[in-house]
Amino acid sequence: MSDRESQEETRYEALRLCNQLCFPLYACSKEIVRRYTPLLKPLDLTYTQYLVMMALWEKKVMRFKELGELLYLDSGTLTPLIKRLAEKNYIRKTRSESDARDLVLELTEEGLEMREKAVGIPEQVGSCIDLEKEEALTLYEILHKIMKEF
Repeated sequence: MSDRESQEETRYEALRLCNQLCFPLYACSKEIVRRYTPLLKPLDLTYTQYLVMMALWEKKVMRFKELGELLYLDSGTLTPLIKRLAEKNYIRKTRSESDARDLVLELTEEGLEMREKAVGIPEQVGSCIDLEKEEALTLYEILHKIMKEF
């Protein structure tokens, strides 16, 4: 290899797929979501709808904006999700009494009951991932550290 070819290789080293942190994050995320799909199908939920439901199972009532911030979703993505979940009668949308522009989301009885059907899903997905508890915790902390930057 000539000096020129060597310099060119070095110049483009950062563009190699093996040097991209984003690639394994993307591929791993895609594969994990793929593992959720058959488990969520009986609940008639997409993965993103499942995230919304988990947030509401935890909080019971949330403002639309708060939910978007929690899930890192913009209103253009969140609006159709909320619409579909409301059509399925899993959540109820109301306007805030203090600010009519503010949308408040809360679980319906049917949405709350779904929590019982979903309770085993995290363990099922977790069993597909070969990580020790400490490794999973470290990964969780690292990913949240990265997310705080956004």
